Amino acid sequence: MVNTKVDLLGLELDNPVIPASGTFGFGYEFAELYDINCLGSFSFKGTTLEGRFGNPTPRIAECPQGMINSVGLQNPGVHKVISEELPKLKEVFNKKVIANVGGFAIEEYQECARLLDAQEQVGILEINISCPNLHAGGVNFGTDAKNAAAVIGAVKKVTKKPVMAKLTPNVTDITEIALACEAAGADGISMINTLLGMRIDLKTKKPVIANKMGGFSGPAIMPVALRMVYQVYEKVNVPIVGMGGISRAEDVIEMMLAGATAVQVGAANLVNPFACRDIINDLPQVMEKYNISSLKEIIGGAH
Repeated sequence: MVNTKVDLLGLELDNPVIPASGTFGFGYEFAELYDINCLGSFSFKGTTLEGRFGNPTPRIAECPQGMINSVGLQNPGVHKVISEELPKLKEVFNKKVIANVGGFAIEEYQECARLLDAQEQVGILEINISCPNLHAGGVNFGTDAKNAAAVIGAVKKVTKKPVMAKLTPNVTDITEIALACEAAGADGISMINTLLGMRIDLKTKKPVIANKMGGFSGPAIMPVALRMVYQVYEKVNVPIVGMGGISRAEDVIEMMLAGATAVQVGAANLVNPFACRDIINDLPQVMEKYNISSLKEIIGGAH
């Protein structure tokens, strides 16, 4: 009998599989398809202080082995998330969830995190530092070590819950950003967010996405994500949640060997709404195939 349980920042997860923010809504839509309590946890839709309509359409472009999106953090705002979304979620999911927090100024991150910290359902705060800093000319917080650390440090002042920094891969050295976040108090790292990509429509000869560029995700990016998780694992002393192109149980094990304590599944949910359930069902069989009795024992095993 294999053991799929892992410990993530004080939460014992039945398995390491977590739907990634932005690909699973607030959970209850998927609960109409299957019992989502089979999940380790899940990271709900990126939440900002004020509600956002998001970016202009078209926002989605298909690619071989992936997709590009530029949704733009569309969400109802933290107050509605707390008053409307979380109560609906509680009816279908009885485990702690991960709250994904976005912002365009440090004060916004801080207030949003403070409000979500008070919610019993929230077990971990995942701080998306890939947002553009409106006070610094739109440069993403996560591409500068000082800015990234400033966000994490500010959030840590207003929360008692574990804080994970969600890192962008669109940097020269991701370990520098990870170390800065750890030094600022991050309890964990989640990585990677999407790569920057684009498509051009041959008929119109214009970019497919209204914003020209967007976040590239899907199976094609897994080797990049795996490499970055491997690099960061060798530098930091906090747990890592690995993501980027995971679509099957074998990918979960590979990411854990690179150093991830748990994983997030993103684009695969948009292709197959049963993706996370199927990965969880397949995990024990794949573990047995590779003589793995406990997932806890393989974390970082490739080092």
